[in-house]
Amino acid sequence: MNFHILLVCDSLTHGVGMRCPFCGCEESKVIDSRPTDEGERIRRRRECLKCVKRFTTYEIIETVPVIVIKKDKSREAFDRDKLFRGMLRACEKRMVSIDTVDKAVNEIELSLQNSLDREVTSMQIGEYAMQKLKDIDEVAYVRFASVYRHFKDINTFMEELEKLLKER
Repeated sequence: MNFHILLVCDSLTHGVGMRCPFCGCEESKVIDSRPTDEGERIRRRRECLKCVKRFTTYEIIETVPVIVIKKDKSREAFDRDKLFRGMLRACEKRMVSIDTVDKAVNEIELSLQNSLDREVTSMQIGEYAMQKLKDIDEVAYVRFASVYRHFKDINTFMEELEKLLKER
């Protein structure tokens, strides 16, 4: 079983304060480090000093958070994992790898971070996700759209399918 942990930090950490996902021990050693995402992240393979199991962490530079304006006008910080889980759920039982979904979420997150806008609506994020899913897997796209757009009835659902077929 592989564990991937996203560690946001402002300096390099080598086992300090990182808990093992298996036993909870805070001491681990870094076995391998390499840059990923064109140098935007550092991937570290770690080994727990207590249970000797291995896990992966990712370190990224802490940035100014993107604020998401939800439908009810409340605001919250952008949650990459929430987007990842939603897109992954749409891809269940499809021939879509986790790496493909992760790459799509990375691209969405990067475009949000590179945008001059510090606030974005949940509708915009949903549209970005649907566009990525449309390119990845049409069934996953329709699944995501059906939840995201709250299709009221079969006719609304069929309209979306017809649009998809016309774009082919």
